[in-house]
Amino acid sequence: MFDKEVLQYKVGGLLYMPAFQSNIVRKLSANELPHVTSLAFCLEDSIQDASLDEAQAVLKKILRELEGLDRPLPLVFVRIRSPRHLETFHEEIGSRSKILTGYILPKVDMSNVGGFIAVAKAISLPIMPTLESERVASLLTRRTELISLKQALDEVAPIVLNIRVGVNDLCKLYGLRRNIDQTIYDIGVVRDVLSDIVNIFAKDYVVAGSVWNYFNGDNGGAWARGLKRELDLDRANGFVGKSAIHPAQLPIIFDAMKVSRTDLDDANQLLGWQSTTHGVAKSSDGARMNEVKCHMRWARRIKILGDIYGVRQ
Repeated sequence: MFDKEVLQYKVGGLLYMPAFQSNIVRKLSANELPHVTSLAFCLEDSIQDASLDEAQAVLKKILRELEGLDRPLPLVFVRIRSPRHLETFHEEIGSRSKILTGYILPKVDMSNVGGFIAVAKAISLPIMPTLESERVASLLTRRTELISLKQALDEVAPIVLNIRVGVNDLCKLYGLRRNIDQTIYDIGVVRDVLSDIVNIFAKDYVVAGSVWNYFNGDNGGAWARGLKRELDLDRANGFVGKSAIHPAQLPIIFDAMKVSRTDLDDANQLLGWQSTTHGVAKSSDGARMNEVKCHMRWARRIKILGDIYGVRQ
């Protein structure tokens, strides 16, 4: 069984690509992606229905070639389409792969979570459900849907690695799209959905940040500044990690996963608490209060992130 406590944070910046992306083997072999921590080969929205069989054949070849690389690999996930697709893909391809970490489940809500869970139990690989459907978004159904989803996923909690959010699908429901000067937190109707997802799930699961749609262009680095700003707000609102759609985003996401020296020092103080009488103490730099009963979960997260990603300069 995998060590979920650490692995859930190692996902980090999850680089999405269509399953046709065969040049990933060359890029990893040549160490062109030094900041990649995890890969997602998509067989869902990024693949036309008529091309699914072809995409799976290409992905089968990619997985086999990745197995042959003589170097450490990032975590490898496949985004499938449905419970039945999960079952057939794993039987035909996934179960034969030595490097497949797990599966990303799209558009999970109460209409399909039972089917996903039944197959996931049989497979016993990590899963990352994505919350992005209208039943999750609509105020008419959201509260009941999220609570019911949480209860359903708790049945297989040991294999639920991350909860992911699909903000492009959520924006699509309302005909919205944020521009390069806006973060997802500026889109009120979507921000409210994200807040409720964190409220329901973040106590027991890592909830990953959403995709940032910009990665290039002659705009004076506005895309990078926007990504950094959204990462800051992700962290403040309880999200850990982020979906990436282009390698240019990976160094920025990786740096955002690092912890500050002050945070790491305070985390170590809390985790090594010595006092049998006092539950509070000054931080290592004397600037804030550390409270052992309030900040212990935070400290464990900071320590794991620091061990994986290092200290931010």
